Amino acid sequence: MLEIGRITGPYGIKGWLKIHSYTEPLENFLSYGRWHLKRRGGYEPVEFDDGRLHGKGLVAHLKGVDDRTLAESYRGLTVAIPEDALPQLEDGDYYWRDLQGLKVLCQDGEEQVLLGVVDHLIETGANDVLVVTGCDGSVDQVERLIPYLPGDTVTRVDLEAGIIEVDWFLDEQ
Repeated sequence: MLEIGRITGPYGIKGWLKIHSYTEPLENFLSYGRWHLKRRGGYEPVEFDDGRLHGKGLVAHLKGVDDRTLAESYRGLTVAIPEDALPQLEDGDYYWRDLQGLKVLCQDGEEQVLLGVVDHLIETGANDVLVVTGCDGSVDQVERLIPYLPGDTVTRVDLEAGIIEVDWFLDEQ
């Protein structure tokens, strides 16, 4: 299951919920279907029967939740979807979760050097950034911020091999 958002509280008096969406753009949250709520005992399927952008956020209505008191009981629950509900991407496109944990290699003369692993990514507006942290076997334990620019800084991604090759210099932080 992939977490795609969190219910932050009720909205209005008719059972609507405020949603903090993890999707980009926000409204993609509403297009997945096959939603599940994460509770202590696991995941339970639910159905959002309406939703829309509201200000800088998202509001949605959960089928069967028709008053504010009941809506309040959903505060803090995580909304998830099955992994196979994500659309297939074109070649060369990757979900961030696919890149996390990959080893990052650069060329130093004739030798390939392990810089570390992708810990997470940051969205900067201009481009995404790989946050690479040192690991066993890496050249050092320095955290590096490497722009994710395919064909430029990122020269190759091989998910099967678990590596990303980058055009980067060891002294660059």
